[in-house]
Amino acid sequence: MAHEIALLALPDVVAFDLGVPAQIFGAARDENDRPLYRLRTCTPDGAPVRTSAGFSALPGHGPEILATADTVAVAGVQDGAAMREGCLEPPVADALARRRPDARLMSICTGAFVLAAAGVLDGRRAATHWRHADRFRALYPRVHLDADVLFVDDGDVLTSAGVGAGIDLCLHVVRHDHGSEVANRAARRSVVPPWRDGGQSQFIERPLPDLTGTSTAPTRTWALERLHEPLNLPRLAGRAGMSVRTFTRRFREETGVSPAQWLLRQRVEEARRLLETTGLPIDRVAERAGFGTATSMRQHLHAAVGVSPTAYRKTFSRAG
Repeated sequence: MAHEIALLALPDVVAFDLGVPAQIFGAARDENDRPLYRLRTCTPDGAPVRTSAGFSALPGHGPEILATADTVAVAGVQDGAAMREGCLEPPVADALARRRPDARLMSICTGAFVLAAAGVLDGRRAATHWRHADRFRALYPRVHLDADVLFVDDGDVLTSAGVGAGIDLCLHVVRHDHGSEVANRAARRSVVPPWRDGGQSQFIERPLPDLTGTSTAPTRTWALERLHEPLNLPRLAGRAGMSVRTFTRRFREETGVSPAQWLLRQRVEEARRLLETTGLPIDRVAERAGFGTATSMRQHLHAAVGVSPTAYRKTFSRAG
């Protein structure tokens, strides 16, 4: 049975945010091409709402679908009491109150303001668009806002940064629910990368690096093919034909993270892929992902996803 998602659209909804969940979750299908999700869009009163693009969106449903949805997602908004005053308009509060107590909650972009105003983010980590970070912190000091990430997974509540980061969050949810192979297929259908390196900090307004000279991109591609090998900073810099200092600066300008952080993320993702799609022993997975030992991989995987390699494989393996 398909997982039910209710997407709540409020007045001044960000138009892009309405399309992203439908596209990504609609592209998530099993090996027989059967849909794994059923997404429906609603508004607090079932009436059309104006969008940020200047047109109105006609929902298929009213708030009644929130009572049965497995996941309730809130699209970003450009205005509203949640962004101006730190509270919810009564129709919005009433609509959210209809959700099932065990329903998973998601927000895209400034939809985090709505969840924060509903009180569900108090004491939790959350993300929103970096341009609105100061306003968010002022209105919702009890929320631990992280303005440097593309999304935050806090278990039953997930929030994304601005606009395009909603794609990253939706793919993360598909990967969590059904594994990397399904998420990767959904990404290919949608012609987007299955994951992006770095965090939101790489998209904050600042002078762009001069890319007329050398770039670290070819070295990153080269490194991805050799994750099982020792890849220290001098070797990476030498491959790029740069000094360690220049390479480190250029790398951070282009990716938003240090070479060591980027490399660790790639190795964690490779370990996850191997655990999901192969029956290799844990020691061999650690070697092929570049961790060297199972102990090292266990530490890094637990830090990234909160579980051991064995537990991760048991939950997400598609090898059988």
